[in-house]
Amino acid sequence: MTEDGKGGVERVTFSRGYDVCLMAIDGTWRRDCQLNAISDTDATLTVEGSIQGLNLKEFFLLLSSTGLAYRRCELVRVNGTEMDIRFLRGKNAKKKSGGSKKGEAMH
Repeated sequence: MTEDGKGGVERVTFSRGYDVCLMAIDGTWRRDCQLNAISDTDATLTVEGSIQGLNLKEFFLLLSSTGLAYRRCELVRVNGTEMDIRFLRGKNAKKKSGGSKKGEAMH
């Protein structure tokens, strides 16, 4: 996560942390955490409570209390209560739109 000098990734670090939440893709679990640092591609968090047994392969990082600002993520590394995560992009979005009923022509 600390890519110093590689690609000019700008990272914002919060001295006191910023309150955010982790949430399962299907909404079955949620954990409060502190956002310590963030860039366009990844973030560092401190998790409150246990993450043991949670599916952290893919989850949401809720950036607002209303859930209107969020990012889809995957776990990179865990060290005690600190987590490094990577933001996932919608790479498979084009594959899922093949069965559209909006009159799109398929070649």
